[in-house]
Amino acid sequence: MLQAMLAGVASIKAQQTRMNVIGNNLANVNTTAYKGSRVTFQDMLAQTIRGAGRPSNDIGGTNPIQFGLGVLVAGTDVFNEQGSLNATNRPTDLAIQGNGFFMTSNGIRSAYTRDGSFDLDSNGDLVHRATGERVLGWDFVKQGNANTNNPITPSSSVNIPLGRLNAVQQTSNAELSGNLSGATANGSTTANPDWTTTARFFDAQGGAHDITLQFYNKETTPLAGAPAAVSGSAVTRWTWRALDSTGNQIGASNANTALYFDAGGQPLDPGTARSVTVPVTPAALNFDVTLDMENITQLQTIQNNVPVSQVTVDYQDGFPPGSLQSFSVTQDGVISGLFTNGLTRNLGQIGMAIFPNAGGLERMGNNLWRNSDNSGVPVIGQPRTGGRGVINSGFLEQSNVDIGSEFTDLIITQRGFQANTRVVTTVDEMLQDLINMKR
Repeated sequence: MLQAMLAGVASIKAQQTRMNVIGNNLANVNTTAYKGSRVTFQDMLAQTIRGAGRPSNDIGGTNPIQFGLGVLVAGTDVFNEQGSLNATNRPTDLAIQGNGFFMTSNGIRSAYTRDGSFDLDSNGDLVHRATGERVLGWDFVKQGNANTNNPITPSSSVNIPLGRLNAVQQTSNAELSGNLSGATANGSTTANPDWTTTARFFDAQGGAHDITLQFYNKETTPLAGAPAAVSGSAVTRWTWRALDSTGNQIGASNANTALYFDAGGQPLDPGTARSVTVPVTPAALNFDVTLDMENITQLQTIQNNVPVSQVTVDYQDGFPPGSLQSFSVTQDGVISGLFTNGLTRNLGQIGMAIFPNAGGLERMGNNLWRNSDNSGVPVIGQPRTGGRGVINSGFLEQSNVDIGSEFTDLIITQRGFQANTRVVTTVDEMLQDLINMKR
């Protein structure tokens, strides 16, 4: 009878442990990115009264006689299933959809979390809001490049210097589009170009330079010096030149970089690059700009009996100085900064870790985890690669605790606890009856 009582006591302890886990799950039903747990039981060592008997020619075999000594807690398993995503519309709130963990650091060690409730501190570092630990990844500004092959260490924090980072971009390409009127008489002179347009280009320090482009319809047939690639199809040729703000010529066409058009007024491009060299003081800042004129046509546009041309520089890739104004985070964790001059530049990328056995991670509190001997080492890389999930900016992952399942387990645990207390009280009564036999 004492063994029955001890088995009941062991079960009461096990049910208490299960109740503790259920209570903790329900307590964290609204905890960001919380992963619920469950308790599994196993029977305790069984006492063997008689071993199994082998069958013989005269008698059949017999089964072993055993009875158990109670129950033990086998383990607590973590449910790593995806929690639902809740929209917050905060750009620093990030949610992982799929496998993986964010990495944070206190400067000494790395921790892992699914809780993406991040914010910017006064230094511009992206930090875990609850603990202040810095989020780890690749800082392209600090590195001076966008290399994501560099190893991530506890010091690999991500910084977003709003209002403190300035950026410019030198003009290297410009695109022209429009029409040069085919009704224009041939033989325009340098003093009287058929069409003039002005574009603003930017040097490496963000200085603005206004460049004038002039177009001349000088010749139809024969097209002297036309490249072989267009000589059979071209019927007209336009030349051009570029002037700086002082009127000095900084680029011009020759036989190979003129504009050639076929009979339908469509451009014929021999593939030779057209470019100008913009002078800057000091001369070390001089820069070249490639001009794309493939979208210029020659159609007979006339207004009030006057040929009308219209060619403009509708795109150039340079930007004047501007400061970092805002940012966004893409699904692959790239932090894209928007500057006041309209320039968009990648500032960094958030790292993500996956584990061979995520269930082997140990809780640290504050929604943080650390790797253990059975979790395996973290495999760090970019989101959306190598089985890692995607990042959703403006969302937070919710707890994956199922209230209905927890309340069902609560009832089952309560009944198991009550049943085993009855075992203990019944054995106590039986022992009392046994003691009373002496009377």
